[in-house]
Amino acid sequence: MLGGPSAERDVSLRSGAAVAAALRSLGHHVTELDPRTADWQLPAGTEVVFLALHGTYGEDGTVQQQLEKLGVPYTGCGPAASRLAFDKVLTKQRCVAAGVPTARFAVFAAPAAPWPAGWQPPVVLKPVRQGSSVGLQFVDRVADWPAALRESLQFDTEVLVEERIVGCETTVGILDGVALPVVEVRPHNGVYDFHSKYTKGATEYFCPADLPPGVTERVQAAALGAFAAIGGGDYARVDVMVRANGEPVVLEINTLPGMTETSLLPKAAAAAGLGYPALCQRMVDLALRRGAAPKMETRK
Repeated sequence: MLGGPSAERDVSLRSGAAVAAALRSLGHHVTELDPRTADWQLPAGTEVVFLALHGTYGEDGTVQQQLEKLGVPYTGCGPAASRLAFDKVLTKQRCVAAGVPTARFAVFAAPAAPWPAGWQPPVVLKPVRQGSSVGLQFVDRVADWPAALRESLQFDTEVLVEERIVGCETTVGILDGVALPVVEVRPHNGVYDFHSKYTKGATEYFCPADLPPGVTERVQAAALGAFAAIGGGDYARVDVMVRANGEPVVLEINTLPGMTETSLLPKAAAAAGLGYPALCQRMVDLALRRGAAPKMETRK
């Protein structure tokens, strides 16, 4: 399943095309299904659904719940974990409760809300339920707050305001309960926004990340802690900032991370010796191992 109705549709189409090509190269019969509307139907005899969707509907637990009702195995996290991870505030709350380090935050819903009392810039604004840096805003001066808040609120009814962490930007892929090599992200413009993520040559990536002794393990432990805090399963990617003193700070969890051949989870898997087709196969195997949920009975 690829594409879908979210703001990340184009990215999802690229992920799905790459996955389909990889699975076909392994001899699988693959049908590409774009669930742009709610009346989609799986082809008869579907053995497993590879979810290459991103954003709302695909990553928020909705399609997972539908597939559970159909009793068909699918890749990635289940409905509850997907819903938690897609909501940045719920993710934060789970991390705080589990003792996983995360950035200071507040939530705003009113476009005319004043600057948060007791805070100092710089801060980051993120729509609570979006991905791929959609609606991301950086505020370096209090005077920039009103416009940034209005812009971010165009993409959701609530906005997460976070302290901006200064340090090394990293991401950690998790596959079957194991943290993959850490990827360091270095955007040329200093901001890992939508442009930096999806414009060729706009960002440099280093994997494994060149971190001080012991820091890699701390970053991986923080990522695994966040993944466990939301009840994640099979695989995900966790974005983690690393302060100058080596302290990891979890930003968010991506339960259906990008799957183009240059995406970050495939980069990490390659550094661990797992090529792209083999990674896709592993994801399918994990879904089949977990098995299908029983079909829900319909009352007559």
